[in-house]
Amino acid sequence: MAADARDRVSGPMSAAPVPVPLADAAGARDTPRPLVAHGCWYPSVDPTGEWVAFICDRTGVPQLWTGAVNGPEIHLLDADPDPVTEVAWSPDGRWIAYTVAPGGGEHTRVLCVRPDGTGRRIVAGADAGSSAYLGCWTRDGSAVAVTVAEPPPAGLALRREPAVPDHGTAFADLPPGWAERDGPATLLGGAGHGEVGPGLGEDVRPDGGGSGPDGGAPDRLTAYLVDPDGLGSPVLVAAESGAATLRVCDVGEDGRFALVRRGPRGRREAVVVRTADLAARSVLRVGDGDPWIGRFSGDGRTLWLRSDHERQFAALLAASLDEDGGRVGLSVVAEREGSDLELLAFAEDGRTAALAWNVRGASELETLSLATAARPREVPLPHEVVTRITRAGPGGGMVLSLSGSQRRPGVWWASPGALSTRTPWSSRDEDAVPPGRPPVRPVPLRPVARDGLHLGGWYYRAPGRDAGRPAPCVIHLHGGPEEQERPVFDPLYHELLGRGLDVFAPDVRGSSGWGRSFVDADLGTGRFAAIDDVADCAAHVVLDGLADPTRLAVMGRSYGGYLTMASLVWHPELFRTGVAVCGMSDLATFFAGTEPWIAESAAHKYGHPVRDRELLRALSPMSRVDELRVPLLAVHGEHDTNVPPGESEQMVRAARERGLPAEMLTLRDEGHEFRRADNRRLFRRAAADWMQRHLGR
Repeated sequence: MAADARDRVSGPMSAAPVPVPLADAAGARDTPRPLVAHGCWYPSVDPTGEWVAFICDRTGVPQLWTGAVNGPEIHLLDADPDPVTEVAWSPDGRWIAYTVAPGGGEHTRVLCVRPDGTGRRIVAGADAGSSAYLGCWTRDGSAVAVTVAEPPPAGLALRREPAVPDHGTAFADLPPGWAERDGPATLLGGAGHGEVGPGLGEDVRPDGGGSGPDGGAPDRLTAYLVDPDGLGSPVLVAAESGAATLRVCDVGEDGRFALVRRGPRGRREAVVVRTADLAARSVLRVGDGDPWIGRFSGDGRTLWLRSDHERQFAALLAASLDEDGGRVGLSVVAEREGSDLELLAFAEDGRTAALAWNVRGASELETLSLATAARPREVPLPHEVVTRITRAGPGGGMVLSLSGSQRRPGVWWASPGALSTRTPWSSRDEDAVPPGRPPVRPVPLRPVARDGLHLGGWYYRAPGRDAGRPAPCVIHLHGGPEEQERPVFDPLYHELLGRGLDVFAPDVRGSSGWGRSFVDADLGTGRFAAIDDVADCAAHVVLDGLADPTRLAVMGRSYGGYLTMASLVWHPELFRTGVAVCGMSDLATFFAGTEPWIAESAAHKYGHPVRDRELLRALSPMSRVDELRVPLLAVHGEHDTNVPPGESEQMVRAARERGLPAEMLTLRDEGHEFRRADNRRLFRRAAADWMQRHLGR
């Protein structure tokens, strides 16, 4: 059903971005000597299919490079030390757009540079306090879409709720239906929460005023089409208040319609926007995960979409559109029982799609003709996980970013009808780990939670250990919570394995890859069950004879850091130590200190910081810190504005006040993600030293 014409994808406006010329990046554009253990990822191919732009950390920092698809020649295009996070080569070949994270923090900006390294300029995100990230290029390459997130203007400062020292355990009644999990769960806030349009998109305070999740003004996001040459004025495509997920994913051939992804975590939507008046002509649910959700057909009458609309698992859908962009039909083009479609890419002519399916954590890749009824063609993969697919010129090939348990991230060329070939400048498989230490291939496990819910995960056995001998084991918890544990090479795991410690990396409830109900199973009071899942996973590996019950540790990053601290205080006798990385220790102070758009999105997952204050207090590790019994190491990036460093600091301080060994490692020039090779190495070694000291071999 088409959306009402009054539903405009608009909201508070920000100043349109203006390209800012920069000096050419310092340093030669030849090939610096690579680190032995480097990774290459996020490829984007030029129109000829002969060259690819990509991210590589061979200098120790993820930077922008170009390389020959079928040859060894590569060039460093931007030698600045700011980490690069996204790359997109324009369809006309004239520009390469990329997102950088100044200082390693969370406020990113979008730059463009010529393929020869000249003409470097900031396209969006140059203003202090703003953040910008990439959308798509227009089909002719004349403009690139950018989304700009700005803090509320002066005079609308956010009203922060003071931290409440009384960490009780009671919680107030939840909104009706929030904790229901009968398939697609009812999310926090009820109908209308997070909608976008005039007068919408604002949360509601108890006194009826419009606000962000903390009671202040919501943040503002605006998406524009920007001419990198600066000759044309920016064109507004969409705006949104709250939840920084607004992204322009495609613009039709004639420019009349744009495909926009919007909405908070767990409630993402694909919107067909009429660019003339910003009217939302069609709205359809899409899942979390990769933001590149679909594409218009050449005639604009079909929208190909990766969506979990009214489904447990995402599939390839075809939405038929009328002349005005309204949806008049919907059909399933490709689906797999029990597996998500997680990556979707198209040939330049739009007639062939590449589909990457998530099959219990590993990837299966196939190509599909959209113009015929031919069966999909399987594409063999040399490694377990596909992380990105991009078309490779007029010949019909693909360039893939692959990772796996035996290799570091690399870029591979897949020509039609032939096996995939590693690009010469990607790291070799034999360089994945130091000589004499073979990479470990994990085995899948399916623990069962105490309430009967089946969980997932991967177990890594330290080399040289007798299979029948229980080992000291680190339970490692991923972030998100909607992320998923994948069988990819993780240098942290191999550092721990090299110290004689096993690693079990589970998917507790709330993780992706196991269906919509599983993702939603930690909402509301379900988060208490997610904490218990950690204990149940530890019990599973002990009862299976894999892990020594007297030498268990827990560790995790971001939401996994929160779960680490929660597990230590909810199950204080189970673990001998913990390492919490960028984790939330008190959900009230987290909401008060994080970025406004992160708070807006997090409220839909964890609970509202005002309406659900008692629940958040009960779920906070600081509310039970008196139960902490074991040593704790906390690690944080100094520029983390997603989960501010104070979350680690207050937990370490509380542990020390109770006479427990507790340390904090602060990584300089890092944000929520650790991107610099020297800092990642320092983190791995510090964490492994800590674990080895408290678990022994």
